[in-house]
Amino acid sequence: MAMRVGAFELAEPVPELHDARAFAMLKPWVDVGRVGTLVLNRLERHLGARELGKLARSGTFFDFTRYRPYLGYVGGKRVLTIPNTVVNYATGPDGKGYLFLHIHEPHAFGEEYCEAIVELLKHFHIVEYCRVGGFYDAVPHTRPLVVTATLSKEQAGLAKGLVSPRRNTYQGPTSIVNLVGDLLAQSEVAVSSAMVHLPQYVRLEEDEMGVSRVMQVLCAVFGFPPQLADSTAGQRQYMEVSRAVDINPDVKTLITQLEAYYDKTQAIGPGEGPPALAPDVEHFLKEVSKGLE
Repeated sequence: MAMRVGAFELAEPVPELHDARAFAMLKPWVDVGRVGTLVLNRLERHLGARELGKLARSGTFFDFTRYRPYLGYVGGKRVLTIPNTVVNYATGPDGKGYLFLHIHEPHAFGEEYCEAIVELLKHFHIVEYCRVGGFYDAVPHTRPLVVTATLSKEQAGLAKGLVSPRRNTYQGPTSIVNLVGDLLAQSEVAVSSAMVHLPQYVRLEEDEMGVSRVMQVLCAVFGFPPQLADSTAGQRQYMEVSRAVDINPDVKTLITQLEAYYDKTQAIGPGEGPPALAPDVEHFLKEVSKGLE
């Protein structure tokens, strides 16, 4: 048995969630190092989350020549897995509800896709929608990773020292999925975010340090156990990066310049613009970006 809420198909029995908060990640735009995916996975394991539902026909919104279906074996049987937007749910020990949205960037009917997500979230009367993820930036792995966040005044106080006081001033191409937050804000649902800036020259399939930094913010703001933000795995990864850098003098020099840029940027007040990157560093990062496209 299944219940339809707009474009989503939910497994019966559909749970009742109280004082619910939704956490969302977006693939592939802001899931560098799989930070968004891994943050949600960590919260889901902690809370014992179960699948709530997914799009009834994901091909309405996704191009399967770009998101490829996967053929594998489960219990000796061939199983075809079709890319989808999956939603999981959990209830915390305090009785609060949680939704976890693993969102894919749509290739068609983007407005309808966002409206379908909003309809689902409104069905469960969520009180807050929080986006998490990571993206590349001109930051060194030798400094604390920067987290920029959109938080309420009270949340900003709880996260003081964990997030950058500087606002994200990016202007340019973006994801249509940002419309979800806009629509929810119009309905007076709180909208927040926590995004980690990752070193552009470090291409880790799973960036555990980035996961740890986002989790630190979520633990402080939402009261999750601090051990969920354990950084041991991330420290090991970045130590390996440092060892690789030590045998490459050119990259080591560029990282030294990135450190200087980072230190200047962190010292600038909230209303001031960032300093200019050194031309050779900018060229280096552009070359790295070409390799990532």
